[in-house]
Amino acid sequence: MSLISNRDIFFKHIAQTSPAPIGLEIVKAEGIYQYNAAGKKYLDLISGFSVANIGHSNSTVIEAVQQQAAKFMHLIVYGEFVESPQTNYAKLLTQYLPTTLDCVYFTNSGAEATEGAMKLAKRATNRTNIIAFNKSYHGSTQGALSVMGDEYYRNSFRPLLPGILHVDYNSDEVFELVNENTACIILETIQAESGITVPSKKWMQQLREICTTQGALLILDEIQAGFGRTGTLWAFEQFDIVPDILLLGKALGGGMPLGAFIANKKLMQTLSFNPVLGHITTFGGHPVSCAAGKAAFEILLKEKYINDVKQKEDILISHLNHPSIKKVNHFGLWASLQFQSAEIAQRIIHNCLNNGCITDWFLFAPDCLRIAPPLIIQHDEILQACNIISGAIEEEII
Repeated sequence: MSLISNRDIFFKHIAQTSPAPIGLEIVKAEGIYQYNAAGKKYLDLISGFSVANIGHSNSTVIEAVQQQAAKFMHLIVYGEFVESPQTNYAKLLTQYLPTTLDCVYFTNSGAEATEGAMKLAKRATNRTNIIAFNKSYHGSTQGALSVMGDEYYRNSFRPLLPGILHVDYNSDEVFELVNENTACIILETIQAESGITVPSKKWMQQLREICTTQGALLILDEIQAGFGRTGTLWAFEQFDIVPDILLLGKALGGGMPLGAFIANKKLMQTLSFNPVLGHITTFGGHPVSCAAGKAAFEILLKEKYINDVKQKEDILISHLNHPSIKKVNHFGLWASLQFQSAEIAQRIIHNCLNNGCITDWFLFAPDCLRIAPPLIIQHDEILQACNIISGAIEEEII
């Protein structure tokens, strides 16, 4: 009787999202490393797309998951019962946020946080239009897709939500478009999938000001940028602004599925009437996910990993100086390396993988290599990663 491998099952029974998935069979992950079925060790330079900010398989997070699973898991639709994993985590999060962001709506994912935030903006302002940005990414569900900033990904799924205006990120054009019909402006504090694009501080402050004067809500997406990735707990701190709604996900769950949109209590209450259950989810804020997320957040704060991000950023950038790298964009432990073409970047990414280092590309910058390691990465490991990348580039040149 022939045995069917997990790889065969993967390609036969798991829905594929691209014609050529990476296809690694990982059997163990610990710290900044992942291990395949043959025992090969990979240095993880993307952290599950900024999920594993404190690394993989942290023992404290595992213990929190086990203890909560033993008490209870799913009980009832979200928001009806008092569940301590949710209340404890919401309290902790709001202690580290501005006072105007004091009410948390937990979801299953960042995309669902986007959906909830758009509904909240429309409900609270009684307006219909949304301004978003080209090369933005806020998730892949129908509403989140509508504000995604790329027609290649949107076109096959039309019709999408009406009333969406897209403008260039960090462009003054947006200021001419905000009016009495604008429910919100939604943007990533640091735009990720364009290859780590950082806006000017002045521009961000002008966005905050025009939203305030025009009565529109400012939604900042920190699904990837949050939890220390940029060198501060929240990226918006570096721009001296506060959003009306904050989107979180990725590292929020400590490796478990979890998202959230956060606003002030008065604003959030508008989802509870006219209609009642204005936004609802069955598994959002799952108690095991909240327990894991809280444990991971506490570790991030206790171990002060964020304090070292800027120093580690300097080490990383100073050792990525190969002449084949056309441009380096970076902000915290988050960088993109641009090459001559997408084809060259893909081959270098493949070389990195062969040499034991997991990297990837960007949706709207396929000619760039992604770097976003766990924040726990040590200096010698950063140098190791840089050496692997440099070697991968040399292989491409040869």
